[in-house]
Amino acid sequence: MKDLTILGVESTCDETACSIVRNGRDLVASVISSQIEIHKPYGGVVPEIASRKHVENIIPVLDECFTQAGTSLDQIDGVAVSYGPGLVGALLTGISVAKAIAWSLDIPLLGVNHIEGHIFANFLTHKDLQPPFLALIVSGGHSHIVYVKDYLKYEIIGKTRDDAAGEAFDKTARVLGLGYPGGPLIDKMAKEGNDTAFDFPKTKFSDNPYDFSFSGIKTAVINQINSMKMKGQSYRVEDVAASFQKAVVDVLVRNTIEAAKEIGMKTVCLAGGVSANSLLRKTMEEEGQKSGIQVYYPDLVYCT
Repeated sequence: MKDLTILGVESTCDETACSIVRNGRDLVASVISSQIEIHKPYGGVVPEIASRKHVENIIPVLDECFTQAGTSLDQIDGVAVSYGPGLVGALLTGISVAKAIAWSLDIPLLGVNHIEGHIFANFLTHKDLQPPFLALIVSGGHSHIVYVKDYLKYEIIGKTRDDAAGEAFDKTARVLGLGYPGGPLIDKMAKEGNDTAFDFPKTKFSDNPYDFSFSGIKTAVINQINSMKMKGQSYRVEDVAASFQKAVVDVLVRNTIEAAKEIGMKTVCLAGGVSANSLLRKTMEEEGQKSGIQVYYPDLVYCT
């Protein structure tokens, strides 16, 4: 059987990326152009700037991807592109280029949901992974627990009702003066802190115990800091970071493991940018082991 070679195009937010994948799980080439340094002074992604940078970056990234793979456009069997959710202007660049390539070569064009792409990143690291499994997708824009029944068959078990986990990390890091992006900075800072120094809320809903809410944790951090400043009390940023991170991770792990037990699932996969968090990986593995649940997560390079 002939190998199936697919060109992937991604431009949902602040990274312009192209990849070439063979037979679904073998990564031949991957090129990513990040805009982190551009958006850092603003404390977050500026949509208009992101869109303009995608236009500048997409062709050089595409060319480098084919150079890295040692192949050419005429050897591609299809094009896959992220169609959303994401920033409209940013998405337009990737979709336009993907359409142009597919139509000019008369090959199939496949739109891929951004969240679905995060889930499937696990297949690049774990070649033997197969559905069904439960996926926890946590990023700057999303926090979902998804029951992956089969390929392309999903059921959302729980999701955030306000802020996504990654958004809470970024906003808390900003309050602490750590910079952007907040996730890696808090993860690093928390390693030097006391995670029991502050007792931040861990919301649980009665109508759906698998839904998330992270706005309360974020607000509690802000109120705690403001209160201590008004009283002239000192605090260690490391302790706040560690306590905040533990509260978020405890909620993510609690809801995911409870959902897995409820549906009788013995496999859990982490996905999304926050799945790179060291405490989340460690805690999920520990709690999974107690319940006989196997935990998978992508290599760090595939988390974002």
